[in-house]
Amino acid sequence: MQTITFDNGLFLESLLKGDRAYCSELIKNELKNNRSVFDIYEKLIKKSMYKIGELWEFNKISTATEHLASAIIESILNEIYPALVTEDKRDRSVVLACVEKEMHQIGIRMVNDVFEINGWRTYYLGTNTPTSALVKFTKEVNPTLLAISVSLYFHLPALEKMLQQINEEIPGLSVFVGGQAFRHGGRDVVARYSHVTYLSDLNSLDYYVKNLESNG
Repeated sequence: MQTITFDNGLFLESLLKGDRAYCSELIKNELKNNRSVFDIYEKLIKKSMYKIGELWEFNKISTATEHLASAIIESILNEIYPALVTEDKRDRSVVLACVEKEMHQIGIRMVNDVFEINGWRTYYLGTNTPTSALVKFTKEVNPTLLAISVSLYFHLPALEKMLQQINEEIPGLSVFVGGQAFRHGGRDVVARYSHVTYLSDLNSLDYYVKNLESNG
């Protein structure tokens, strides 16, 4: 029997083969061994999905294989979620969404879980969120924070459009952005807005959220 270790490449290999059982067993074992959710998300899931995204982008794997791996990850996130829910709720809320035409939602789902761990109320809108719909909904719920994800670099213009409209219609709202797209640039877009913050990883996000809470 193959010994399961934390980061030995077998997780990525198993995702590409569609071996959901192995991937799920590995995650469960890590949780039993008190591995932090942030470690699992950053060092295993995020790292693997970034690699899969690169393989797909350069036509090394098919769209079907990329979808298969993503489906396995989403099923694992569903398995983990019940352990994240806390009864210690904060009087804070966040709206989370992907930009228009962005169909990759694993990153923003993990971001949602960070807020859940910290006791925030979350409004998770998922993929391909039209800018007008996002602005309208955000006005209705009046959140503490807005989180936006961009996975593919050619969706950065959609982010710029979204940030511009948010700035015009909801001035002063704190926004943070992230996603694999920023590995190819895009931080200049963020820098144009004083209320928008780019965060590169979930540990930085957790620190950011806790800092918001400590500052009232």
